[in-house]
Amino acid sequence: MPDIQLGCHTIRSHGTSVARLHMYDWIIVLFLAVVDGLLNIIEPFHRFVGRDMMTDLRYPLKGNTIPFWAVPLIAIVLPWVVFGGIYFKKKNVYDLHHGILGILYSVLITAVITDAIKDGVGRPRPDFFWRCFPDGIPNFNNVTGDVICHGERSVIKEGYKSFPSGHSSGAFAGLGFLAWYLAGKLKAFNREGHIAKLCLVFLPLLVASLVAVSRVDDYWHHWQDVFAGGIIAIWPHAHFQQLAESRSNGNENSHNMGWTETDAFHEGAGAVALRDTSLVLDSMESGRRL
Repeated sequence: MPDIQLGCHTIRSHGTSVARLHMYDWIIVLFLAVVDGLLNIIEPFHRFVGRDMMTDLRYPLKGNTIPFWAVPLIAIVLPWVVFGGIYFKKKNVYDLHHGILGILYSVLITAVITDAIKDGVGRPRPDFFWRCFPDGIPNFNNVTGDVICHGERSVIKEGYKSFPSGHSSGAFAGLGFLAWYLAGKLKAFNREGHIAKLCLVFLPLLVASLVAVSRVDDYWHHWQDVFAGGIIAIWPHAHFQQLAESRSNGNENSHNMGWTETDAFHEGAGAVALRDTSLVLDSMESGRRL
């Protein structure tokens, strides 16, 4: 059935009402931001580091190819630009709002999980030796054999946050969301064989991969750290996509409780379809339990 375009819902006309409808979602997003901030303040677990372990922790102390402040720009602001461009073309405030809200939730929940694991594991970074002993003179406890660091406290603290990679998880959380978003907008998996669409869908994942690789190149992370960070960010996307497909296949004839193009048609000329029809998304939006 072709899309029925009977009007448009803009930020000016419906933005406030849509945001108010999802007020509790925004409160949760704000709560996640506060929790992640606290996780970055507390002291991570200081794992035992003996003299023999320093062999793999003596890589040079370098700067960041991708600075910390650049990760939100890549993972959040860049997708927002894409959402904004589609909004100005479609004038669909529902789609814009949920894109912004969804990517914030994706990045923040991933950040909370990542930083909680960082603090709990306390794995030393590959450049830990120079963080702990900036003058190159090692010092170990005569009884326990553990390191006695005499470097800058903030640098040492950061040195115990290797696993998993926050750059990797953040990039894949944001750009992975963008990849799925583009896949839906471009109808990349409609089996019509448009390779160009798939290239556009995988482009954000390529950028996220390069961000992750840079962390190994800078000796800020072991390869296991960036791999785990990517898995933490990607598996929820894959899980919910599989859940959506299984739900759709098992309920093709179920009653659609969400807002559809057909609803807009029967409501009259003043109505408008806010988004593409999806049984699973409609069920989730209307509060039905999956």
